[in-house]
This record gives sequence, structure tokens and C-alpha cells, in this order.
Amino acid sequence: MTLSNRDLVYFFAGALHEPGDAISYYVTQRLQEFFPDKIVYHTDDGEFELEKFLRAKQCTGHMRANPMPQRNSVWSGVDSPTRLIVENAWFEIDWQGSHYEVVMLYVTRENSYHAWIVADSEELAGALFRRVCAWETEVHGEIVVYENGAWVKSEQLFQSIRSTTFDNLVLPAEMKQALQNDFSSFFSSQGLYDQYGVPWKRGVLLVGPPGNGKTHTIKALVNWLEKPCLYVKSFRSSRFRTTQESIRAVFARARRTTPCILVLEDLDSLVDNDNRSFLLNELDGFANNRGILVVATTNHPEKLDPALTERPSRFDRKYEFTVPALPERVTYLTRWNEVVEAGMRITAEEIEVVAQATEGFSFAYLKELILSSMIEWIATHTPGGMNAQLLEQAGLLRTQMNKGLPAAADSNEESRDVEDDYEDHVLP
Repeated sequence: MTLSNRDLVYFFAGALHEPGDAISYYVTQRLQEFFPDKIVYHTDDGEFELEKFLRAKQCTGHMRANPMPQRNSVWSGVDSPTRLIVENAWFEIDWQGSHYEVVMLYVTRENSYHAWIVADSEELAGALFRRVCAWETEVHGEIVVYENGAWVKSEQLFQSIRSTTFDNLVLPAEMKQALQNDFSSFFSSQGLYDQYGVPWKRGVLLVGPPGNGKTHTIKALVNWLEKPCLYVKSFRSSRFRTTQESIRAVFARARRTTPCILVLEDLDSLVDNDNRSFLLNELDGFANNRGILVVATTNHPEKLDPALTERPSRFDRKYEFTVPALPERVTYLTRWNEVVEAGMRITAEEIEVVAQATEGFSFAYLKELILSSMIEWIATHTPGGMNAQLLEQAGLLRTQMNKGLPAAADSNEESRDVEDDYEDHVLP
């Protein structure tokens, strides 16, 4: 059907002037008037990402110039490309031999996207809807991040953690091996779980003070296991009225992405009195969490309800990340020493002395020790390496620790993103 400019020019404006509850009906009615011989299929499912589907060449088509499309530009930083998010647009799509008209509309009052698929039959519209949603659920070379009530695939975040491996994870050897055995056996043992009637799901809690390798461990696991990773930043959103609705959305997505890794970082900050029982039910209720490995971290286990920390069917295993012992401090300092400029390097004997002087330092404090010592050395260019600066800064940081102040590397722990951790700035 050929639509006149008069039909189209005020289409979005007319829809968006309707009261929030009336928008869906208004658009459906107007499209049915435009296409009386077609069916109009409506969805507000956030996984119906048609533009991404089109950009990935999963179908052919284009975005109409009339009615005028609207995009929202999102700045992601100096080194990242600006993201253009389609808010209001009309697409003409061809997929598997059928033609579709698809209208996308962003409803500000709801902070949600709506789509209307115009097709020859409900079966064809439903097939396109299911395929686009299924494609969006698939994860290939991305980490799927949940924030402000929505999922965003981040290829940049996935690439930023590619250098993080178990080889450069500084932990006691037996703990590192236990982690690898535990996680790999879960994904490789589906048949055994089924054979013996054991639910194929797993929950692991990484516990310990900040800056001691919990995030590094998660990144190494994501790289090593090569399973889709869903990372939750916060359950709070402007889209949902309660965090319970976000929790439901998170676990619904995880169940559609299995087998997968679901990361709940800083669990104590995600859980509150209003959503605790709801989260417990999602972890261990009637819903089937088959194939989901939940990995949670906490700096403050004392803030968590015992129903989370003590019941094995929710978190079957807890790993404690304490401040590094002498052998781990020597390993960490040695690895740093191997990658800095030759003039900064110190001897193996000096590394041992510095390691002895940093008893009780977390990896965050060791990172701050190295960075502050490098700055001091650059200012003076002391011959023979920066041993003197390291020992001096160790004393200053020791005083800071005794006063209960956080290391600069760890002072923003509560807002730290998954890609920020001590090894990104120091280790190769």
C-alpha cells in the first residue's frame, strides 16, 4: 500500500500525544486503517532489537525517511564510538520471502520501547518476532550487561577482558586449581547431573575484602569457559517500579541463554529488604535454572542474609579471597618488575624485601604502591631501580592503612565496573 505524506507526517506526533495507556491502542488502530488486509502484531519486549537484526544482515530492508526517524546519540567515552539508538522509526523489511512493515516507538513515560509488526498473517509476524528475539538472546563475542532495566550487549567490554587469564591470576595454586575444576566440571557434566537426577545448576560465592582478585577471577573464568556471560550492574531502574521486576527480568533472560554464566557482583549492594525473598525464590524456587552458573561476589558477607550464604542450594560453594600471602606478593611484584622499563627494575633480593614490607597489603594496595613509586622514580630517575621509592611508599601506605583509609586504587569500589581491576593497570 502507498501511504500519503498526510497519513505519515503526523503519525509519531499523534501517537506520542496520546496518554501512556492509550498509545498502544492508538498505533494499532492507525496501522490497521493503513493496512486493512494485514494483521498488526504488537510487542513491548525489549529483546525485539530489529535495527540490530537488520544491521547484522539477518534480513534486508531499510528505515523509511517518512515519517522522519528519530535517533538518540549516546556518548560512551573518548575512545569509544558514539552509539545511535533508534527511538522512533518505521522499517520496511523482507525476511524469508515475506514483506513486513515494522514501527518502533519509544514511550518516555514508561522508559520502554514498543514495536508493531504489520504482516500478511499472525503466523508470519510471530515468526519474525521470535527470530529477532532469539537472535538478540544469542551471545557471540559480547558480554551482556544489565543496567537501568535493560540489557546491552558490549563487545568492547568483552574485548577489554580478553587478556585476563588464569595464567596471570595471582592466587595460591591449590585455590586456582580448585576454581578451574569446579567450574569446568559443571559445564562438562550435564549428562551426569541428568543421569543421577541432580538439578544442573550451580551457585558460587566469592567472598573477601575489596581488591584481592574476585573480579579478575570472574574475568578469567569468562575467558576460559567460553560461555555466554550476563553481568548485572544493578537491579534498580527507571523502567520498573520495583527491583523485584528487574530480578525477574534478569533470571528470565538467563533461562533463555543457557548454558550461561550469570554474574551478580557486589551482591550485598544488590539485595535489600524489599527484594531478598524474591531473589531467594528465583535462585531456588519453582522456576528451572537448568544450565545457569550464578557467580556472585561480596566484600561484606556479614551484610547478607544467612538464607543466601548458608543454604547450599543457592550458593553451593564459597571461595574466600584474603589479602595475598608472601608468595603471592612476590609473584605479583615479580610480574610487574618484568614489564616495566629497564631503569625501574629491581633485583630478586629487593623484590623479596619489598614483599616482606607489604604484609597485609591487598592487591589494590600493591597496585597503588607500584604506581606511586613509579611517579616518584620518574621525578628523580634514581639509578639502580626504584627500590628506595617502593620502600618509602610502602611506609606511607602502611600509615594510610592503619588509619582505615582505602587505597587510591580501591577508593571507588562501590561504583567499580566489571572491567576495572588491579591487573589492568600493572600486569601484562
